[in-house]
Amino acid sequence: MKTIKNIVATASILTSILFVGCSDDDSFTSQPIDSQTEIDFSGTYTQQDQMGRPAINTVFVSSGNKDAFNTTTPSAMGASFQSAFQTKLLALNAGYTTNLLGLDAPTFTSVLATDVLNVSTTAPTTFYDGTNVLTGRALGDDVIDVELILIFGGPMAADNPGLTSDNVGSNDKAFLTSFPYLASPW
Repeated sequence: MKTIKNIVATASILTSILFVGCSDDDSFTSQPIDSQTEIDFSGTYTQQDQMGRPAINTVFVSSGNKDAFNTTTPSAMGASFQSAFQTKLLALNAGYTTNLLGLDAPTFTSVLATDVLNVSTTAPTTFYDGTNVLTGRALGDDVIDVELILIFGGPMAADNPGLTSDNVGSNDKAFLTSFPYLASPW
């Protein structure tokens, strides 16, 4: 139980971090931020990290594979990491058969190993709302609970009830209704 709490705590912290990789295209003309500051876009940039789904990366990618995972293009991730993800899934939940989405271990871990956020142009933006699955990610989505349900909840989301929620019901402050939408800091 302590291990699960540590995994959930680490995953929760990392969901607030977003790393962006840059290409080596330095053709962008820098614009002054203000009259005193200018951004320098000269040089060569390489991707160091990616986390479309930070909690998945944190839990399923071993420390020895972090660099390889974070620099692998998404189209090659499934082939490169699905097997390791499946091994980790079955280590976390030895009784895994299928999940709420009806995905068996090889299929589910193929989805997990491809570290991208899917976006639908025709469905509501949500990680999971009971009907729509992985059609985007809204700020208020309880991503950790959804991931825990898919890993531990079984086909009816009722297996392992003590492991299917981090018991954090919502953000500690309300999100804004206009841009930038994030809650104001404390």
